[in-house]
Amino acid sequence: MKFRNEGTVDRVLRIIVGAGLLSLVFVGPQTAWGWVGVVPLATGIIGNCPVYSLLGINTCGIKT
Repeated sequence: MKFRNEGTVDRVLRIIVGAGLLSLVFVGPQTAWGWVGVVPLATGIIGNCPVYSLLGINTCGIKT
């Protein structure tokens, strides 16, 4: 079973974007849409994207 399907750059970008979106809940416009940032943040931390698995995409250089 393949668990990790995100490369390092992909993971870093997801964490940055997720944290940025999540910060909208607490600062700035304080909109509830900022909670959408939990998804890229979680997938970046875990290293697995379910959509990548469905589409057969693997940005990770290591074959697991």
